[in-house]
Amino acid sequence: MQQASSRHATSAGPSSLDGVRPEAAVALSFDDLAQTFQLAPVSLWLEDFSGVKAVFDRWRAAGIYDLGGYLRAYPSQVEACSSAIRVLDVNAATLELFRAADCAELVANLHNIFRGDMLTTHIEELVQLWNGEGGFQNQGVNYSLDGRRIDIQIKGKVLPGFEDDWSRVLVAIKDVTERENAVRLLAASDTYARGLFEHSPVSLWVEDFSAVKMLIDELRACGIEDFRTFTDVHPEFVTRCMGEIRVIDVNRHTLTLFGAPDKTTLYRRLADVFRDEMVFPFREQLIDLWHGKLFQQREVVNYALDGTMLHLHLQFSVLPGHETTWGQVQVALTDITARKKAEAYLEFLGKHDSLTKLHNRSFFVDEMNRLERRSVAPVTIVMLDLNGLKAANDGEGHAAGDALLRRVGEILTKAVDAPVTAARIGGDEFAVLMPHAGERELAAMMDNLHQIIELNNQFHSDAPVSLSIGHATSEKGERLESVARRADAKMYEEKRRHYAGTDPHPR
Repeated sequence: MQQASSRHATSAGPSSLDGVRPEAAVALSFDDLAQTFQLAPVSLWLEDFSGVKAVFDRWRAAGIYDLGGYLRAYPSQVEACSSAIRVLDVNAATLELFRAADCAELVANLHNIFRGDMLTTHIEELVQLWNGEGGFQNQGVNYSLDGRRIDIQIKGKVLPGFEDDWSRVLVAIKDVTERENAVRLLAASDTYARGLFEHSPVSLWVEDFSAVKMLIDELRACGIEDFRTFTDVHPEFVTRCMGEIRVIDVNRHTLTLFGAPDKTTLYRRLADVFRDEMVFPFREQLIDLWHGKLFQQREVVNYALDGTMLHLHLQFSVLPGHETTWGQVQVALTDITARKKAEAYLEFLGKHDSLTKLHNRSFFVDEMNRLERRSVAPVTIVMLDLNGLKAANDGEGHAAGDALLRRVGEILTKAVDAPVTAARIGGDEFAVLMPHAGERELAAMMDNLHQIIELNNQFHSDAPVSLSIGHATSEKGERLESVARRADAKMYEEKRRHYAGTDPHPR
């Protein structure tokens, strides 16, 4: 009611329905009106607003024209209006709603019924009357005499025949607590769900795949049955589908993961995020969707806005209720970049020497076996041994020896290009495996190797690298293991010549 604004209404005593003018009750007798009022299933209040009108008239005479602005600036004046309202009567539904024994008890406790922010709510009702609308409607909160909160919908109307003085205003109050509780519960649920979405520790995307579904349905209608073959022949269809995805929302972690300052920037640069390696897994995703797989997971590669490659675990699911349209799907991306780097490093360690970064002996042997299985010919093998490693370790410490070994790794890395393979196969022993290489290719590689050694030694004149080298080229039908032994033997011959006049016991 109007007291939803916390005004202090006063009772006029006994029921004042006898004050209704005869011309305002033509169709119904007085008894009929009284009975209708009392038995109405909603809360009804008969009130006298003549005091409010008198206040309005004074304010207009004083030059006030914006009532809403005036009352918000001077909230105490709302109380002046509220206190001018007189409650004439209420019906049985009102007493039941507010848990009052009679009208007198209700009026005596109006300050308990209309409290909190009801004065603020009351401003809107007063403004409607001020603007000549002949009534008002609003929503607010009242309280029953036992303290129960009541969400109300209020509607007041100046009765016909009383437009000049507003001395009879009928106010109807509808209890909408159940509806408002449901709205609040829904809002709380939505807030909870939104909180889970926004603060999830993984990147979450809500996307619209409905256009993708329409494209796929069109293919079915055209008689396409083998979707994988179709995309083999028409790879542009995959690209087109990628362009038809509409991003509805992303969470905060997504912006952090992709280095985007805001959603607008991310949406504008999606082509920088989904590119290159993304095409293949997206094609597999489409194939799964074609076969009705609405929940999927796979590893993919995306890119942050600064170009950083991101390895991600993708979980894709069509949200419940959207199975027939794919209008809402959720994509969850977990950053596995660190894991992939660790895996790559472990794989690297399994095939490489950690000190020189060259391939290790295990890889070298596997590569020889692979070439032999494929009957690659000719194959040249070069064996190399670092001279003076023991002397360096004994005289200057193992750090000095390790530095020499690392330099050999740098030299061989620069001297060979794929498919040639360089490896550290022992403590100071190295090997180069050259498929499809004969004397000419060997000579070119050796010239390049000696030039690089010379250049490297110019920068390390205090500790020059010296290598004993032997090589051999496979003959028809010869096992590569035998070629390696011949190259190794030649290397040791050179090593012996190197130490012949310097150290009778080099090792």
